[in-house]
Amino acid sequence: MKLTFCGAAGTTTGSQHLVEINGCRILLDCGLYQGRRKETRERNQTFVFDPATVDAVILSHAHIDHSGNLPNLVKQGFSGNVYTTFATRDLCQIMLADSAKIQQADAAFLNKRRAKQGLDFIAPLYDAREAERALRNFITLDYHRRLPVADGVWLEFYDAGHILGSAQILLHLEDRADGRTKRLLFSGDIGRGKNDLLRDPEPVADVDVFLMESTYGGLEHELPTDARDSLCRLINEARQRGGKILIPAFAVERTQQLLYAIHQILESNCIEPIPVFVDSPLAVSATEVFRLHPECFNEDVYTFLFERRDPFGFDNLTLIRDVQASMALNDLPGPAIIISSSGMCEAGRILHHLRNHIGNPATTILFVGYCAPDTLGWKIRNGDKTVNIFGESFENRAAVQVLDSFSGHADNSELIDYFRAVGGSKRDVWLVHGSPERSAALLPQLQEIAPASRIAVAEHLGVAEGL
Repeated sequence: MKLTFCGAAGTTTGSQHLVEINGCRILLDCGLYQGRRKETRERNQTFVFDPATVDAVILSHAHIDHSGNLPNLVKQGFSGNVYTTFATRDLCQIMLADSAKIQQADAAFLNKRRAKQGLDFIAPLYDAREAERALRNFITLDYHRRLPVADGVWLEFYDAGHILGSAQILLHLEDRADGRTKRLLFSGDIGRGKNDLLRDPEPVADVDVFLMESTYGGLEHELPTDARDSLCRLINEARQRGGKILIPAFAVERTQQLLYAIHQILESNCIEPIPVFVDSPLAVSATEVFRLHPECFNEDVYTFLFERRDPFGFDNLTLIRDVQASMALNDLPGPAIIISSSGMCEAGRILHHLRNHIGNPATTILFVGYCAPDTLGWKIRNGDKTVNIFGESFENRAAVQVLDSFSGHADNSELIDYFRAVGGSKRDVWLVHGSPERSAALLPQLQEIAPASRIAVAEHLGVAEGL
């Protein structure tokens, strides 16, 4: 058996890991690399393997850094099955279409520059029709259902507790080269546990080869996972100032988690009724998908749903797709909560709301997720007094608050607990999906727990053979 780390090795983006066994090639995830514009296009356009030679793809979850390059893979010759959970397939339907729009917008932006320079136009990485065609390759599978996917290879999904439909990928392998039976586990992205909506990550037994994410190695989240009391307090304080509460939030998972938390604190009478707006077409579509998948919810939400109550709907909630309705929020009087993407404030309708309200001391900007360095969200979150929005300079007079408890990634302690819960020899462990600093911080802690294991940090295009 041979492993090649084609992406999300030494970085947290572009997840792709190629497994070769019994003459078959299986790709774990097919994510988009996200970074500097030129490097991003080159890495996403050019695969380090021939897509036509890949027999199957298995997706851990729908986030674009794990699924977003599938349309390009199919475009370049891949014709095999793409195995996912039911919820991942449905989320990919809306997220790949949204990604296609972004690819087309990026190409149009670059072509304006290239036209001025007399250069040939470039095509988008893929378009909406190519995104739709990729979905025709999908085969859906529930958790704990074993399915043969290649010669001597059986697939089984275990809940990862990260986003709706997220899965750990377990491969049961009969290696014809050495006659041994092996079990390979790819963690995908691991959730924190005790999530408002989702079940905890499941322990997997008898693992021999282990690809484990390391996003938050060496880092701890500031708050426990249940922060409803903090959310209630922040909303009440913001309401007293009389301004808008702007919440930049990722359209998938974070928005739905927020809606459920707000629903809960409204029912508890912790806050008085307040207008709540979700201003993001993708978030609105994602919320509709969430309602279709009770199999992914924890027991509390599952019970809530089957009591004929909508976890993501309540009085005074408005879901907005229309541009005109979004613009009308600019003139909305009094306090209100506006949840809008993107979570890092780099694109989307949140930029318009920030432009209109960031200069008002009555405004509260509440961050509920990670912001990468140098993004607008990172600058606001870290206290920059002046920021650029749409090329204009704005003074930041808003009250800025942070609730890290809504993070979808396990922190250092939670990763260690997860590693302990995974059973078996774990004779070969590779740390993926982490910056070099984060992976390096986690590695010695895991070595102390499992001194007999061979634990290493995966390198981009690194190869492991004879496993």
